[in-house]
Amino acid sequence: MKVKVITDSTSYIPADLREELGITEIPLSVSFPDEQFLETEVDYDYYYHKIETGGVIPTSSQPSSGEMVQRFRKILDQGHDILAIFLSSLMSGTHEAAMSAREQLLKEYPEAQITILDSKTNSMSLGYPVLEAARAAAKGLPLHQISEMASDLIQRMHFYFTPASLEYLKKGGRIGGAAALLGKVIKFRPILFVDNGSANVFRVSRNFRGAIDEMMKVLDRDYHQRGIKEVIVHHINFPEKAHELGEMIKQRYGIAASILPIGPVVGMHVGPGTIGLVYCTER
Repeated sequence: MKVKVITDSTSYIPADLREELGITEIPLSVSFPDEQFLETEVDYDYYYHKIETGGVIPTSSQPSSGEMVQRFRKILDQGHDILAIFLSSLMSGTHEAAMSAREQLLKEYPEAQITILDSKTNSMSLGYPVLEAARAAAKGLPLHQISEMASDLIQRMHFYFTPASLEYLKKGGRIGGAAALLGKVIKFRPILFVDNGSANVFRVSRNFRGAIDEMMKVLDRDYHQRGIKEVIVHHINFPEKAHELGEMIKQRYGIAASILPIGPVVGMHVGPGTIGLVYCTER
């Protein structure tokens, strides 16, 4: 049977790649007091402008288990196996909804092969294993082999990012109030990383340049110790700095980094002015 790969909208995989590889994307949604959007349907510029000028941090909603059932059932009815990889279960209930859908569908389709993985991350740190799994599926590899490969890649993904401040993380309840207060007092630039499913403070710097230097030190260390397979530079309404970082990586390592924006669900927690560095090590 052919394996179909499913993910959610926080992977931020470019649409052309999703279509080329036949990846099914299940969207999360975001809600303001006066508007609600599927993450896949809102204009990013409009969304971030609304956050910056309105002073309101929206809320996000995961897809329901019922929606998962519908999406999974359609694929099963086509005779395919399913590999679904979703954002961290510590960041969203999306993974839990998928597990509930799987349990329900296995009662209807006892012979169905449905594997669901917790990426323990988001953005292209999630998206890259999804892409590689879809490429393996296109080659006709079986589900167990693709799942093992994707699980291995998940263990080798690294995601560092520097928001302009901790204010959005504080408002979204994603970091302690004391840390956000400290950011106001000494005006530092935090560097965070995704660690086993949640975001934690890695280091702090006095300014943006210092934060980029700290992230590059980690990349340099892993480049020499474990090798680098892929690099993605993320940004939130900060394309010029993202391209500068991408050019720096290309000149230093000869790696052409993809430059990709971060969408509403993840973006609401870190805010405009964020730069992120995602990479996969060879070992």
